[in-house]
Amino acid sequence: MKNTPRPTINRRGFMLVLSSPSGTGKTTIARKVLELECELELSISVTTRPMRESEKEGKDYYFVNNEIFSQMIAKGEFLEHAHVYGYSYGTPKACIEKLLASGKDVLFDIDWQGTQQLKQISTGDLVSVFLLPPTIQALEERLHSRAEDSLETVQLRMSKAADEMSHWAEYDYVIVNHTLSESIQIVRSIIQAERLKRRRQIGLARFVNFLRGEE
Repeated sequence: MKNTPRPTINRRGFMLVLSSPSGTGKTTIARKVLELECELELSISVTTRPMRESEKEGKDYYFVNNEIFSQMIAKGEFLEHAHVYGYSYGTPKACIEKLLASGKDVLFDIDWQGTQQLKQISTGDLVSVFLLPPTIQALEERLHSRAEDSLETVQLRMSKAADEMSHWAEYDYVIVNHTLSESIQIVRSIIQAERLKRRRQIGLARFVNFLRGEE
């Protein structure tokens, strides 16, 4: 065999979407998976929604007013954007493209509307996961227990839940969130499987040729 340095198998990152009705446990699962997966970055959305007490600028969202959000749409700065529960949300384009090219995977906490938009431009980079609650009662109890929304907002979220769940068939994977620990492990398994897909491993053909002594 020729004395050729072993070629590196680089990997292109992918966009991992987690969607669910509000209160299903998506945010908790996302945060834990981010802690455990060192090559996974969070996509931080821009929103016109007011900041909650538990949130921080630049960590949970970028908070802007309606005028700035509209300007960003006009400039084409979003990969996707949607209007949900009276507020606008959008994913900044430039930072996502940079992360994917560097081999980082990017986690998106977005709804079905945003997922549909990403599908149109993803060119194979999108992996989508939909989370379902074990029961409607469990969903409502969680919305009340987190005490972050008014009673009116909880009722609005519950009224929207059936419509949101109707989009489950548009996703690659569907998980019923019986327990957080089980759902976290399933999401991590999906990540590992997707990272091994042939089309994401840039330079794999060259590496095989190296093994066969053709380089």
